[in-house]
Amino acid sequence: MAAELGLNAKMAKRAGLLHDIGKVPDDNPELPHAILGMQLAEKYKEHPEICNAIGAHHDEIEMTSMISPIIQACDAISGARPGARREVVESYIKRLKELEELALSYPGVEKTFAIQAGRELRVVVESERVTDQQAELLAADISNRIQTEMTYPGQIKVTVIRETRSVSFAK
Repeated sequence: MAAELGLNAKMAKRAGLLHDIGKVPDDNPELPHAILGMQLAEKYKEHPEICNAIGAHHDEIEMTSMISPIIQACDAISGARPGARREVVESYIKRLKELEELALSYPGVEKTFAIQAGRELRVVVESERVTDQQAELLAADISNRIQTEMTYPGQIKVTVIRETRSVSFAK
């Protein structure tokens, strides 16, 4: 992002790597980690723009550098991805299981796999119980149920896999 704006990308990368350094245990747990991190960076003579980006990434101090809002935005983007925050890991795993269980509730569904961090659901059906036409309807029905019954970020691709294998041996 910094390079696209004509800013020092190397400095932005360094600020991004150091922005949560204040989460390291310290003598003063009352201070927010952004302030602790900024103080630590200042102590070790880090560049003032990097110190500001560290201290401002949760709006504890005023942003004085163009790198600061970039670090704040990147922190928000990173933290919003599924499974990124410890406190949401359990709900993330629960959502993946709910996706799989929803699809397993249909007759003829053999296996389900929530993949791509829950952005895709693969549904394997029994070819002798589900026709090609039913597989298409099943994908649409599962998608509709996910949309109406679940809460999730972005979109979820539902892929129904119906496979027929013919095997013969030449002797």
